[in-house]
Amino acid sequence: MTYGFGMLIDILKKNPKTIVLTEGTDARILEAASRLLASNFLHPILIGNEDAIYQASEDSGFNIRGSEIIDPDAYEDMEQMVELFCELRKSKGMTPEEARKILRQPNYFGTMLVKMGRADSLLGGATYSTADTVRPALQLIKTKPGNSVVSSCFILVRPSATGGNEVLAMGDCGIIIKPSEDELVEIAEETVKCARVFGVDPKVAFLSYSTYGSGHGEDVDRMRNAAAKTKARNPELPIAGEIQFDAAVSPKVAAKKCPQSDVAGRANTFIFPDINAGNIGYKIAQRMGNFEAYGPILLGLNSPINDLSRGCTAAEVYSMAIITAALAEKN
Repeated sequence: MTYGFGMLIDILKKNPKTIVLTEGTDARILEAASRLLASNFLHPILIGNEDAIYQASEDSGFNIRGSEIIDPDAYEDMEQMVELFCELRKSKGMTPEEARKILRQPNYFGTMLVKMGRADSLLGGATYSTADTVRPALQLIKTKPGNSVVSSCFILVRPSATGGNEVLAMGDCGIIIKPSEDELVEIAEETVKCARVFGVDPKVAFLSYSTYGSGHGEDVDRMRNAAAKTKARNPELPIAGEIQFDAAVSPKVAAKKCPQSDVAGRANTFIFPDINAGNIGYKIAQRMGNFEAYGPILLGLNSPINDLSRGCTAAEVYSMAIITAALAEKN
């Protein structure tokens, strides 16, 4: 974590949060937890057997003394958790015996700690798939009122040539394969909210291979219509679309292709037509544009739950913990 996090830490210092880290014996999680324990703005809760976690911390050389560790097999409020879990999953005919078995899994147990108000947020996935993070969140935390889907965005940060940081938001690069018009509206609105947490004044571009009718096709219509629907719901929000990427970011190109747009040439919040474009786009920015990429940040849930890459580093765990907890303040 190099750039752009001072504001998030300031948010947390004013109102410290708790975050569940579901993989308590993983060395990367332990290193991040040791850094968080040295701070006064974010309290980690490690999930797992206490002896195993302390042994893993000694083996990896990280000091987590004073940390909070919760073992699903010894949790004193397990019966209360089982009862609530059965209620939440009653449509599936969940029995207490089935619930206890499921709740021994750290991803489900940790998500229930958030659901019960025992923690503010959760970060997992260093050793398991995105689906294993998202599934319990959808089943238990569920989407916010007015939202129908969980989507994601990436925040990209690099030093600006004029000083400070350049911060961009890109969605959806990781969850919804080919969003519908209405799903694109949700993605845009949630990406804008996330961008604002990072201090971005959003100027939104609905990206396409067409700029205001220069191209034709079903995908062009989908992006144009999604942009129009988003503008109708958010009349104060600067929006361009459908628009090509060069027109969205280059003032010279914008002056030629769409001089009527007040967003073209200076967009900083990008909505992609599908996961192919989004995933490729953010990785090009990361690898060739020298941006640091943070995410995927899950959007649309009642409480912040975020997923780690299985190839993540301890520094990325630390950064994503701060991002996830700061979203709890704004959720």
